[in-house]
Amino acid sequence: MSAPVFSTLGCRLNAYETEAMREMAEAAGLQGAVVVNTCAVTAEAVRKARQEIRRLARENPGAPVIVTGCAAQTEPQTFSAMPEVTKVIGNHEKMQPQTWATLRAPDLIGETEKVQVDDIMSVKETAGHLIDGFGRHRAYVQVQNGCDHRCTFCIIPYGRGNSRSVPAGVVVEQIKRLRDRGFNEIVLTGVDLTSWGADLPAQPRLGDLVMRILRLVPDLPRLRISSIDSIEADDNLMLAIATEPRLMPHLHLSLQAGDDMILKRMKRRHLRDDAIQFCQEARRLRPDIVFGADIIAGFPTETEAMFANSVRLVEDCDLTFLHVFPFSARQGTPAAKMPAVKGPLIRERAARLRAAGDQALRRHLDQQVGRRHRVLTEMPGTGRTEQFTEVALPDNLPEGALVEVAISGHDGLRLSGQPV
Repeated sequence: MSAPVFSTLGCRLNAYETEAMREMAEAAGLQGAVVVNTCAVTAEAVRKARQEIRRLARENPGAPVIVTGCAAQTEPQTFSAMPEVTKVIGNHEKMQPQTWATLRAPDLIGETEKVQVDDIMSVKETAGHLIDGFGRHRAYVQVQNGCDHRCTFCIIPYGRGNSRSVPAGVVVEQIKRLRDRGFNEIVLTGVDLTSWGADLPAQPRLGDLVMRILRLVPDLPRLRISSIDSIEADDNLMLAIATEPRLMPHLHLSLQAGDDMILKRMKRRHLRDDAIQFCQEARRLRPDIVFGADIIAGFPTETEAMFANSVRLVEDCDLTFLHVFPFSARQGTPAAKMPAVKGPLIRERAARLRAAGDQALRRHLDQQVGRRHRVLTEMPGTGRTEQFTEVALPDNLPEGALVEVAISGHDGLRLSGQPV
């Protein structure tokens, strides 16, 4: 029989966990199955998960189909009712080796219950899952899971549980292991990364973890942190931004909106001016830093004036990489009960936000032409600068190398250049 087929939907953390599941399934000897790791961030994400399950079932006739991830955790009955689905596994269960040991035929097909989803809120620990990373260029290390906040639009805490941190010592040892395997860049990832440490003894902060990694893994060329909540950035994180060149000058910010009333209705913990001041301060400390951001278009009650404040935030924060979410109501969240913006208007506003993002990216690309960047090569013909800007490269460069590149132009989406 063949190795299991894995499909990942959603965030980088899901992708990381898929790699961990792949290793556990291989160690358990699971064969001939399809595993779909779902996302629940929007109703559209759940629809896509169902679509993906049906597609893979058609392409792999007779194969048991295992569904897991956030959508499986938050609405297991939706997936257990699908005739294509054999098992529904919760987010905690999917990361346990014993789960995969039991998912072998005939148990998979026969006697055990179809739904294995426990109360995610009762989970108290997040294990540091040791995986070999993605490809040969960049490795992701999960340092945190879950979220203690309850934004009114978000279902993710009910899929991931409360915030749990991986102890710093475990994180450092995993990074050393990955560095020994040749990885030149490590990315710290989690659901609510800036809450790392709140549940650990002495309650360290994310900045403490960053500084410890850079001190104890001195030969690591590049450390990157994924999406953060800027209002929770601690003093040591700002110190690392200012003084540690091995911490990459790129932050993806969970902003969500640029209007104070909408931010309050979202139950966010920052206001518009907080976001602007953070970006200004981070740029003062590290002039070459760039920002990405998540912004929602068409949140309930959003007027044209409120939306205009979100559009202006792109310029006021000098954002470079925009991730735009058209609002999609998730049943069970407070926002689903608020007065909705009409669907066509949501889509039109999302398109306008994306256009503002395209202009911001083009400005950034224009500024890089004629400069030199240290680029991490990825797949043949592609690499990333320290600011995470994509660069078109010659196809003959080895994957995972750090290469000095002279930037000669761009196509509106990515830079182009030649090694020097």
